[in-house]
Amino acid sequence: MARYCLALDLKNDEKLIREYEAYHRAVWPEIVDSIKDSGVETMQIYRVHNRLVMIIEVGDSFSFIKKREMDAKNPKVQEWETLMWNYQQALPKANPGEKWLLMDKIFEL
Repeated sequence: MARYCLALDLKNDEKLIREYEAYHRAVWPEIVDSIKDSGVETMQIYRVHNRLVMIIEVGDSFSFIKKREMDAKNPKVQEWETLMWNYQQALPKANPGEKWLLMDKIFEL
């Protein structure tokens, strides 16, 4: 099993942040199914101010390329991603259209 950490910012607006968190307390079942079907075994999202950190643990069958391809073909995932983009903003280093950025592990104990 491998673990990855990714980062993304939310728009710096308390009302939007509360709405975003409300959506994540009741994630659509199709989204949960899509995440699991891609090989993600566990996922957690943490927030400080408007910065998000996502930690995923994945099985051997997981690939970011495969997940991106699966998501592109899934209308419900596309609907969710479009909705979430109302709350999210790319990190300064992100390429156009890029959301979650993979973080580099710099220390482990």
